Amino acid sequence: MLDFAATLDAWFSSGRPFGLATVVSTSGSTVRDVGAVMAVDGDGTALGGVSGGCVDSAVFDAAVSAATVGVGDRLRFGAAVDDPFAIGLTCGGTVDVVVERIDAETRPHFAQLLMRVMSRSAVAEVTVAAASGHLVLGGGEATGTLGHPALDTQAGVIARDMLRDGVSGLREVNVDGRAVEIFVRSFPAPPLLLVFGALDLADSVAQAAAIVGYRTVVCDARPIFATAERFPHADDVVVAWPHEYLTAHWEAGLIDRTTALCVLTHDPKFDVPLLDVAVRTPAGYIGVLGSRRTHEDRRERLLATGIGVDALARLSSPIGLDLGGRTPGETALSIVAEIVAMSNGRAGGRLRDGNGPLHSSADAAQRGVIDCDTRTAPAVPRISTAVAIANAIE
Repeated sequence: MLDFAATLDAWFSSGRPFGLATVVSTSGSTVRDVGAVMAVDGDGTALGGVSGGCVDSAVFDAAVSAATVGVGDRLRFGAAVDDPFAIGLTCGGTVDVVVERIDAETRPHFAQLLMRVMSRSAVAEVTVAAASGHLVLGGGEATGTLGHPALDTQAGVIARDMLRDGVSGLREVNVDGRAVEIFVRSFPAPPLLLVFGALDLADSVAQAAAIVGYRTVVCDARPIFATAERFPHADDVVVAWPHEYLTAHWEAGLIDRTTALCVLTHDPKFDVPLLDVAVRTPAGYIGVLGSRRTHEDRRERLLATGIGVDALARLSSPIGLDLGGRTPGETALSIVAEIVAMSNGRAGGRLRDGNGPLHSSADAAQRGVIDCDTRTAPAVPRISTAVAIANAIE
């Protein structure tokens, strides 16, 4: 939704109803993940997609009906193995899609959701299957209702937990002995990429990282090079000593396992103090530019400072996947590809050379049964794929 939130905001604010189709559950191999959406207005203008094309035509028709007639639907698509002309997923998986009408009456707080999505602030929305109620949670506040105070409270706890882990999906909540299925749509704040070194390569890295959703900051101690004009694709450009800037971020609690660090300075006076800090942080990726010879020299310098071998093993150096590229664009592609691979616990080899699933199974994270009976009010367990990803990085 982030890609076309501004258009949806224009539709909503102008009173233009539209149908919103959302992937709420998947199993097996599917092209799109839970949370993928297609929006269609009454004139048939379509945005987004839920399947990569194979069932989008059927979903489009349902979304048009929702926009014009106001009738929603829940659709399930699987592999069309018996009828070659039937609509189904060619990838062999199964996907559930909920189609709803969105307007000021059905979703009065939808504009608040879009506002936070467009500002790239963390926000989650909770909806109830076969009901019009919804909650929007962001910035420590909750707006809207699911129609029952106890359900609002427990759904809010679950949604905030899922938002923290960047997970969207269905949950079954038991409220006073009644099972209620909710869908949580999470829009976490974008992960942070800190690029140290005001090289031309840094802007190419920022450009490539933006495509996969990172917020990028370029930092360099040299004010003549660290300028916004030189790095138009970076979200911010900072003049500071790299190790001091990273230390301040770490102490402020702004570095976590979703954070990626790219050290492009390849100068010992910058690299050594910076990496001395970097390996102590929980950052999920630490990539360092330089040749194998440069890396060995850097490694010896770091060992001399007292950094252990295990800590140095966290460094991706030389940086990037082996794509054989030489230009800044090609090198940036290899760097960001390595970041994506590591964040998903993958080695980054060719898919044709493997025999495992193309996508990690998220079934366990998409579905969970949580007892939220208000008479017992047990603690809500955390169901998270982020933990598995973090373990894979380590």
